[in-house]
Amino acid sequence: MDYRQLGHSGLKVSVLTMGTMTFGGQGEFGKVGSTDTAGAKRQIDMCVEAGINLIDTADVYSRGASEDIVGEVVAGKRDDLLIATKARFPMGDGVNQRGLSRYHLVNACEASLKRLRTDRIDLYQLHEWDGLTPLEETLEALDMLVRSGKVRYVGASNYSGWHLMKGLAIAARDKLPRFISQQIHYTLQAREAEQELIPITLDQGLGIMVWSPLAGGLLSGKYRRGQPQPEGRKLNEWSEPPVHDEGKLYDIVDVVVDIAEKRSVSGAEVALAWLLGRPGVSTVIVGARTDDQLKSNLRAADLKLSEEERGRLDTVSQMPLAYPYWHQAQTANDRLGPADLSLIGPHLKS
Repeated sequence: MDYRQLGHSGLKVSVLTMGTMTFGGQGEFGKVGSTDTAGAKRQIDMCVEAGINLIDTADVYSRGASEDIVGEVVAGKRDDLLIATKARFPMGDGVNQRGLSRYHLVNACEASLKRLRTDRIDLYQLHEWDGLTPLEETLEALDMLVRSGKVRYVGASNYSGWHLMKGLAIAARDKLPRFISQQIHYTLQAREAEQELIPITLDQGLGIMVWSPLAGGLLSGKYRRGQPQPEGRKLNEWSEPPVHDEGKLYDIVDVVVDIAEKRSVSGAEVALAWLLGRPGVSTVIVGARTDDQLKSNLRAADLKLSEEERGRLDTVSQMPLAYPYWHQAQTANDRLGPADLSLIGPHLKS
């Protein structure tokens, strides 16, 4: 297992992170998975043995049950692991039991600490944008939590480019905690993050944590063109991520499966290995319904794709340049920096 520095911090994290959205199986999260405490212990032990040092959860996962299971399972090895969790979504019926107000964020942190059976959260992440709460209030609340020792580092998740930059600017102006990472959705099937979020990561020294790296299983190789879909959610019922171009999805899967068969690995390993080689990516969050799926995902840490294989995957999944990037590619390509080139470079004529 390799380890990478998380953004501009001194924290080193394993290139794979253990995801726990399947833990608990309550409410809507039961559609994702229903791993109980015994299963969670088995899977976390597998991850620790493989060298994973970061576990990612959120208060909203099964309405606190995921955090509760993580807290029970990691007892006795807490100092050997990093725990990341998130807050923002409703945790009750009250109008103030949601969002990123000082009121809710501090209460949410205290509740997460109790469920996790710990005295600190290593990475506390804003789970989603809150357009009603001033960012100054949110960052001041995070500052309180950091100064109290209850939180070590802070990050954002699912922010747009301007949301992220506004938060970084306020933190710099007011000397408040600066995000060290952003947790984003980024896959061969969904490369929108390359438009803004990855250039911002490279320019501002953030780290990227990738959630749902297999696009909810779409890139595992189980979903094939013209073949019956496996049990579970159907393609036309998928909401995370949405599938805007089914034909292109299957074109991508065809290449993934072809490379996987030639390398005698799973499609999931190929899709994960592609992500691990992308600019700015610090760690990829892997979770699984079954132990066998998890074993396959863990093997991706050791899979090194060739330049030819990467080129095939890049080409079949590449998105067209949006404005103003196509214009910059045509008129400003003589003065582009590394962050610009992460997006525009592959589109420039050699």
